[in-house]
Amino acid sequence: MAEPDTVINDISGKFTTLREKCSEFIVGNEPLIEALCIGVLSEGHILIEGVPGTAKTSAIKVMAHLLGCDTKRVQCSVDMQPSDIIGVSIWNPETKIFELRKGPLFTNILLVDEINRLPPKSQSAFIESMSEKQVTIERNTIRLQRPFMAIATQNPFEHEGIYPLIEAQKDRFMISVRSGYLDKDGEIEIIKREDSGGLDIDIFLASTDPIFTPEDIVRAQTDIKSIFVSDAVRNYISELVISSRGHSDVNLGISSRGTIALLRGSKALAALNGRDYVIPDDVKYLAELVFPHRLILNYEAEISGSNPQSVTRQILDTVEVP
Repeated sequence: MAEPDTVINDISGKFTTLREKCSEFIVGNEPLIEALCIGVLSEGHILIEGVPGTAKTSAIKVMAHLLGCDTKRVQCSVDMQPSDIIGVSIWNPETKIFELRKGPLFTNILLVDEINRLPPKSQSAFIESMSEKQVTIERNTIRLQRPFMAIATQNPFEHEGIYPLIEAQKDRFMISVRSGYLDKDGEIEIIKREDSGGLDIDIFLASTDPIFTPEDIVRAQTDIKSIFVSDAVRNYISELVISSRGHSDVNLGISSRGTIALLRGSKALAALNGRDYVIPDDVKYLAELVFPHRLILNYEAEISGSNPQSVTRQILDTVEVP
């Protein structure tokens, strides 16, 4: 059996290759690609916020292909029902039995586009699958295949025809990341690639081989659990979480699920950087992905111009780094 550092180096090397391949098609968006890699390794779900047309969907399609995973997409709308997502039992008159017609939820990587266009009843269809990796259809519980990862997108600037995610739903997303506009150099690169035909995703996927298999990913997810976390780093994680709950601008701080997300994500980031141990900088990086979508600010903080991102940075500046 390989030594732990050899195993971690292999994981790091493959994900480095994956990120390089992604950059051959996706211009910029390095934080998004990094967040997707962390989510895959740590078995976490991801919420992506950003304006339309910033390559969110394309990045996920390219990532899923390179991971060798099956992927399905749900384009959300206000009239969508839970059965459209998880599936339904249909009567077969020939066999005289009900047969399960599985919904798009039965996949490795599920892309939920514009999740905040779903009414709360349909948003709830994702809760069981994201927490327990299973779904219940007419009292029958069915385990989802591994790996399973939900990636949802939403436009934070729209206010009409949307249903904001409730706190319980947001808490099930391990990390959130923003996808923004490119700078001038990035836009010029987009123009060059489009002009030369380099932005045809079908051609890119057809000419690129997967780097992983689903079995490789499950094995890597298991391997990173053995990454070492010192007592000092564990204490640092707990102090950040506790500090969020006592912050003067915060009504609702980080839950214990957020604590677990911070630990798992830090281990994944350590592995991506070729280390078999977590350092405080891993935790600080993850805190800016784990905290903001979980923090609920009080009214006074909101009218004074504070936001979850700035409060997260205040917490990181306040808590002593080991």
